[in-house]
Amino acid sequence: MYTFRKEERLCSRKHLDLLFKNGSSFLLYPFRVSYLFIDQPADVPAQVVINVPKKRYKRAVDRNLLKRRIREAYRLNKQNQLYLPLPTDKGLLLFSIQFVGKDKYAFPFIEKKLIATFKRFQNLIQPNEVHK
Repeated sequence: MYTFRKEERLCSRKHLDLLFKNGSSFLLYPFRVSYLFIDQPADVPAQVVINVPKKRYKRAVDRNLLKRRIREAYRLNKQNQLYLPLPTDKGLLLFSIQFVGKDKYAFPFIEKKLIATFKRFQNLIQPNEVHK
């Protein structure tokens, strides 16, 4: 399952507001990850939004390059590193990956850091974190 379909993208304004108001977050350079579990059935176990700030990267070409690299690393590693360890009884996981790094990093570095982010994410999940 090495795809990144529309159902896996977090597009709902309601869910985005809920994520950034009620969600928890952690920083693992060069990413800041916000996450929230909601009680809602879905086809996929998690929905993600990827953000690269315009304030730090003025040129769209640079922002798009970083977003493409993050999406590709996510697409290749989500099944083994994120979906399999997720608890199935918690509902839908909403999370955002915000790039806070200062440089344009190569793909292997981004992939390594995203895998480390998934591992840290697994350690932070507690059974009493379900929100409505």
